[in-house]
Amino acid sequence: MFIVDNFRLQTFANGYNFDYLSLMNTEKTCLDCGSVIHGRADKKFCNDLCRNNYNNQLNSNSYNLVRNINNVLKRNRRILEELNPTGKTKTTRERMAAKGFNFKYLTHKYDTQNGKTYHFCYEYGYLPLEGDEVLLVKREDKGE
Repeated sequence: MFIVDNFRLQTFANGYNFDYLSLMNTEKTCLDCGSVIHGRADKKFCNDLCRNNYNNQLNSNSYNLVRNINNVLKRNRRILEELNPTGKTKTTRERMAAKGFNFKYLTHKYDTQNGKTYHFCYEYGYLPLEGDEVLLVKREDKGE
């Protein structure tokens, strides 16, 4: 151990110096608000509010993308449910679009043996027909 300019330095076998006094005198600050942290040595935030705020800001971009896509999918499902109260009916693409249906977003597709493709938003789906017509269907759960 050496004393250099009032600091205690411990030299280890690998040649690194470790300054114990400056480590003890450093004040940790909250990653969110910047206030001084008291308590455990590995503490990063002054309270739960700061921790939540920091993590929410850190993840907000990815959460916003997912949230917006989920909102479009839920709106599409609600529109299909509203236009198809009986479980199978016909409507037009124009009528669906007028209610705010977004044809770009769906949860899955189902290809039939005869080559037709149904587009689904959860359990509600549609099959594009001739011209502007669309067949709306509801997939029944068969007790998987």
